Amino acid sequence: MTSEPSAVLKEAEDLAHALGEAISSGEKDEAARLSQRLSELAIPVTVSLDPQAFPNDSIKLVVRVEDGQSDISIPVSVEVPTCLTIAQLKDKFSRDYDFNAALQRWVIGKRLARDHETLYSHGVRQSGDQAFLFILGAHAAADNQLPRHVQQREEEQQRLESIVASVCIVPRGLGADVRIPLPPIKPPVAPKPKQLGWTCTTCTYVNKPTRPGCEMCGGERPDGYQVPEAYKPDQAEFIRLLQEDEANQLYTDAEAVQREINFQELLQTDDQSIVPFPEELECPICMCPVLPGEGATLRECLHSFCRDCLKGTIVNSQEAEVSCPFGGDQYNCDKILQDREIKALLTDEEHQRFLELRLSIAEARLKNSFHCQTLNCQGWCVYEDEVNEFPCDLCKETNCILCKAIHKNMNCKQYQDDLRARAENDLAAKQTKDMLEAMLGSGEAMKCPGCDVTVQKKSGCDWLRCLMCKTEICWVTKQARWGPNGVGDTSGGCKCRVNNVLCHPNCQNCH
Repeated sequence: MTSEPSAVLKEAEDLAHALGEAISSGEKDEAARLSQRLSELAIPVTVSLDPQAFPNDSIKLVVRVEDGQSDISIPVSVEVPTCLTIAQLKDKFSRDYDFNAALQRWVIGKRLARDHETLYSHGVRQSGDQAFLFILGAHAAADNQLPRHVQQREEEQQRLESIVASVCIVPRGLGADVRIPLPPIKPPVAPKPKQLGWTCTTCTYVNKPTRPGCEMCGGERPDGYQVPEAYKPDQAEFIRLLQEDEANQLYTDAEAVQREINFQELLQTDDQSIVPFPEELECPICMCPVLPGEGATLRECLHSFCRDCLKGTIVNSQEAEVSCPFGGDQYNCDKILQDREIKALLTDEEHQRFLELRLSIAEARLKNSFHCQTLNCQGWCVYEDEVNEFPCDLCKETNCILCKAIHKNMNCKQYQDDLRARAENDLAAKQTKDMLEAMLGSGEAMKCPGCDVTVQKKSGCDWLRCLMCKTEICWVTKQARWGPNGVGDTSGGCKCRVNNVLCHPNCQNCH
């Protein structure tokens, strides 16, 4: 009964494996039995040595390559193990050099090598040993023919005499003076290296990696492109980069010089109350021509006018702050004239009237306006919530907005203590003391729970900090914001938002 083909193959595979182990372990009887059974199956079998049986070190084999188109041989050095078969060697040269394996003929030790043979079997044992590779032409491959001198070596299987320096082979029997040159070979063409660079999206020209713009059409380099680290500029590109660096340095130097000139001009104009316009202009208000230097440029917005129109704008203004007169149907400038510009455009009498008008307008309209406390001084300001001092530009005195007074060389607590001491004999001090007490009584001010100095909330949220002891204060409860252990201590203070409860019905939940 004939076994199934799959069963036969499975048995043959097991027998081949067992045979290899028996031979490796030196079990002759078992190897003989397995060989006999394997031969009975009549299955094609290949027997080869395990690569581990050969020396482990790789060697450098010198291969001389020739073909039918060249008069010279090309030496090629490859690193291979000695256990490599000729078939594997053909595959390697096919992968590395694109030599078709079917067109390769190898001569090692002056004899034609077979595919199943190893380099070791041909005596290739150390670096520097040589082999000869002959590449067949297309017609020879089609006819399955070898060149005459190669056929002669294959038929006679005799050792060739030598390969002379001119790479000529002396076939056996032709005599020492007869030389048949091997067909020439073309050197292997190395693959063309990939060109480094970026491709222009406009003209598709491939530019060198370091170029900032396309060399052909001037298009911009793609965003995010990075010059490869391995790129080394050629001489022309290196010179261009040097010139580019020099140009950039010249531009940087020129920019620094111009910046210094601009800075000096700024310093000169900063010393001037009003900046003259250096060129001729047409006033956008009266449309009259203005000679160079006769016009005025506003610092805040850089709009320029004739001086008469600016003066008329100031005199006729009904606002505390004078806005730039530049504007039209589409746009109105919202910048304001500086005090020194106003003073430079007006006479002393006109300026005094303007200050009085502005003071009356400010005090009537603006909630956070403050009048300088120096006697008969027309200085005033509009303060923000975090501002506590007002340095007056007119009398040069520093006003304390919290105390509504000028107290040189004293802080608020020292001033208030001194004020109480002087109140019995000094009418002005008594009036100021009465004013502070009235503010305490009306709720406009309070005593700091930390140092007892009088503080007030000018505007804004219910959180404030004492200038003296830095205690954080809750305005609506008139208590410290935190307990004795500082920020985060809810055991004392106003206890705002403890258990999600506000500290007072009027609390604005802003502390």
